[in-house]
Amino acid sequence: MASQAAAFQVQHAANDEDLTPVLHKTMLSLVKRDGADLTARQLGVFLAVYLDDGPHTVRGLASQFSICKPAVTRALDKLGELDLARRKVDPRDRRSVVVQRTALGWAFLGELRRAMSQAAADAEWAASPPPAAARAWPKAVAARRPDHGHGLAANSWSD
Repeated sequence: MASQAAAFQVQHAANDEDLTPVLHKTMLSLVKRDGADLTARQLGVFLAVYLDDGPHTVRGLASQFSICKPAVTRALDKLGELDLARRKVDPRDRRSVVVQRTALGWAFLGELRRAMSQAAADAEWAASPPPAAARAWPKAVAARRPDHGHGLAANSWSD
């Protein structure tokens, strides 16, 4: 157990940033918005279709994710219901189905990027040390109110 913790610390220290809070805030943003939620598999298929060069086929996506074709078909069914992607029979090989991007899918990708940017900005802000003026503020308030314990807002109602 201790070796796992040590390995995590080494791996964590090797990363420039910990992106887990960014992922967390992004997912919270997606879940809180109006509309249907995507499962991890559906989101993965969506991102593969929009971020990887195509053409994308059910067979190719199944291979990429190491899952069966029916699982990809179910994910694409949901994406199709939401108009985030559509399937079309490949005119060159009528046995194959090609996945196409949609205007609503591009809009969702933009929303996802904005949510990630906001989450990254929030994480950066939270990780950065407060400015010197902000660190000095509690000391200044306490110095002005020595007769009220710590001098912060907790005791200000008794004035």
